[in-house]
Amino acid sequence: MAPRTIFLSKLIGLFCIAFSLSMIAHRQATVDLMTTLVHDPPLVLLMGMIGLAVGLAIVLGHNIWSGAALTVVVTVVGWVILIRGLLLLFLPPATFVEIFASFHFDQFFLLYLAIPLALGVYLTWGGFRSSPR
Repeated sequence: MAPRTIFLSKLIGLFCIAFSLSMIAHRQATVDLMTTLVHDPPLVLLMGMIGLAVGLAIVLGHNIWSGAALTVVVTVVGWVILIRGLLLLFLPPATFVEIFASFHFDQFFLLYLAIPLALGVYLTWGGFRSSPR
């Protein structure tokens, strides 16, 4: 496996695990933070810019659609981060608030955090068990 894939899978995986566990540990603070964030256009803009930068870095450095599943998952994660960043930058604030409200984040909190946690475990496991070519 390519060293870049291994590095990115470890980086993204460990970030997702730490991020998810931290949010689970501080459930109410996380729900309050997310609710405040979506109602603050400058913060949404900042999150969009960060997402755009991170997504572009991953996509430009690792846009590989063939090979092992881990390789494709890293690429898909990069594209998802990039698209989310673009949506945060270009969606009108009212639309973003409506979309967030439709997700019922407070009701499905654990389900929404199970996704990045499972992704993080998979990427971390795959990254640390792979050997570079």
